[in-house]
Amino acid sequence: MNERVAPVFRARLGDSVVGDSLDVLDTMEAETVDLVVTSPPFALLREKTYGNAAQSEYVEWLCRFAPPIRRVLKPTGSYVIDLGGAYQRGRPVRSLHKYRMLIRHVDDLGFHLAEEFFWHNPSKLPSPIEWVNKRKIRVKDTVNIIWWLGKTEWPKADVSRVLAPYSDRMKTLLKDPARFYTPKERPSGHQISSGFARDNGGAIPPNLLQFPNSESNGRYLQLCKTFGVDPHPARFPIALPDFFIRFLTDEGDLVLDIFGGSGTTGEAAERLGRRWRTIEIDPTFARGSLFRFVGDRSETDIRLLLDAVDQGRAPAIVPEQPGLFDAVG
Repeated sequence: MNERVAPVFRARLGDSVVGDSLDVLDTMEAETVDLVVTSPPFALLREKTYGNAAQSEYVEWLCRFAPPIRRVLKPTGSYVIDLGGAYQRGRPVRSLHKYRMLIRHVDDLGFHLAEEFFWHNPSKLPSPIEWVNKRKIRVKDTVNIIWWLGKTEWPKADVSRVLAPYSDRMKTLLKDPARFYTPKERPSGHQISSGFARDNGGAIPPNLLQFPNSESNGRYLQLCKTFGVDPHPARFPIALPDFFIRFLTDEGDLVLDIFGGSGTTGEAAERLGRRWRTIEIDPTFARGSLFRFVGDRSETDIRLLLDAVDQGRAPAIVPEQPGLFDAVG
């Protein structure tokens, strides 16, 4: 294996790699990835332990990843990137880095904006304290922008895989359409046909995604505490990559996260039967992501897996055989 690519462990369908994503992407074959879904370190004013770039450098830094991502994506592939907002230093004025990043990717780097999504996290704490809590001149920011970018204008997608449950009102209409609904032209000019009352198994979801990010006692965090491993401080909920993996890929497709963090994307892909790779520059966080794939193994078995990681033996983890694993080179 290329010396720049160091697999931390392998699960049934994917692997976790330690390294700079630019280096690792350079070792991957062209047009082999179906989806890149990731959440890079945000352009915050304070430096975090996970290595966020300064606001003044952020757009240029993030744009460096675009050409190698575009090279490894299939023509039908997508690049989904979750970006948090930020204020400018010392002023209650928002940074425009998210929009500058998008314009550069579309105008200069060959991507196409398929659609913008908005992730509402109702459990997010108020920030920044100065403007929201102390001076009370701004509201709580609970929404991240997610850009869905295509390598071409026609990335693969299937809304039927991410249908939302029908509302109670819609369920009532479907039981007796003639009683509650008459096909006709609406005042807006839209022509609503009788097909509107057809049961399609669910409602088309909006581009506003509401997923709380409040996990405090899941398996990953429990095992981090048990084995004295620092958990990644900026995890997104598994529902987020789960949605885009179901929406934009088929079973057996390859999903990549270039800022692997705690391995959430890999766990979602593994559950959904997709091949995957996460790339994480911090060995501690990559090592900790092992906990997302150990299932109900005993602490003794997990310790053996961690020892194999620490010895550079990249253990293969097979969920169907929770008591067995092999060291692989």
